[in-house]
Amino acid sequence: MSKLFLVPTPIGNLKDITFRAVEILGSVDLILAEDTRQTKKLLNHYNIITPLQSHHMFNEHKSVESICSKIIAGQTIALVSDAGTPGISDPGFLLVRTCVEKEIPVETLPGPTALIPALVNSGLPSDRFCFEGFLPPKKGRNKRITGLIDETRTMVFYESPYRLIKTLDELAIHFGPDRNACVSRELSKIFEENIRGSLSFLSEYYTNKPPKGEIVIIVAGKKEK
Repeated sequence: MSKLFLVPTPIGNLKDITFRAVEILGSVDLILAEDTRQTKKLLNHYNIITPLQSHHMFNEHKSVESICSKIIAGQTIALVSDAGTPGISDPGFLLVRTCVEKEIPVETLPGPTALIPALVNSGLPSDRFCFEGFLPPKKGRNKRITGLIDETRTMVFYESPYRLIKTLDELAIHFGPDRNACVSRELSKIFEENIRGSLSFLSEYYTNKPPKGEIVIIVAGKKEK
């Protein structure tokens, strides 16, 4: 039966992909990719010649209906993002929701995502946590942060290297400069880095050593009384 597959792809190291993911990417009729140039590197590495089609946040609202029509007509399609699991701070939700509404089968493979290794590696409690993804760059940013002041679970954020120091400073203002945290950078890549300490320490560290690459911030929750 034709269906939609959500296939996680490596967040850095090309070896971090399952045998099943490689098999599915090689057997489907079409692969939807956030950036076809980026996905082509992965496909070439594994000698996969499946056709690619662009599917990203700027065109997904226009393309979901045609994609669903292709699946209903008998095609099996895989969706990938540039790195990690589709739908986690990447395109995917809209297409999945539309497929569910049309009763099109959707199957999601387990696989890479940056938030779990960063969380576990932080040394902060991982039995309960909340994932906040990217904070709004402007409108709604302060409201989002203030809404987390009393959060007791470990918090996970994605961030751009260009906004990391700003975010650390804002979190320090609302949560306190001594709140424990960890910044994970370039996970699974050659220059992977995990720096642990207080929010104020981390801000100072990256002020003196401007960061590059993909970043995950793990912040301890408020201590319960």
